[in-house]
Amino acid sequence: MSATGLDVFDKTLQTTNIWLNEIMDVLGPDRQVAWKVLSTVLHKLRDRLPIELSAHLGSQLPLLVRGVYYDQFEPGRQPTDCATHEQFAAEVAEWLTDIRPVDPDAAITAVFGVLSRHVSEGQIAKVRNALPKGLRQSWDNAEARQPAAADA
Repeated sequence: MSATGLDVFDKTLQTTNIWLNEIMDVLGPDRQVAWKVLSTVLHKLRDRLPIELSAHLGSQLPLLVRGVYYDQFEPGRQPTDCATHEQFAAEVAEWLTDIRPVDPDAAITAVFGVLSRHVSEGQIAKVRNALPKGLRQSWDNAEARQPAAADA
């Protein structure tokens, strides 16, 4: 039986919960923290990408996650000048100050890992290649530290 009465909503809730569970596997069992981390890292990544690539990535996200991805979206300000892992991590840390302390590197690792497992390999390659070298290395490091998870 459908939880919402609409298959599209049930599917996005199921997929979003899988993503949040994978983030919680890295950061600990707090769903609100996982949601905040997911939305923050996605915003910072989105803002670093050229607009067309940002839109292509957004199209591959679950419907519910896509909504948060586009929250506060200002296409005219893309891409930002953030070029190093340190700058990216500092921006993430700044946006995570309203929750319990979370290591921004762990947050980035968790979200990049989820994206790598659930977004098409070709799209992830395009996103990584569009990032400055320092951020691209962060993605590679995140993938290397992530345990494999079953796709949904």
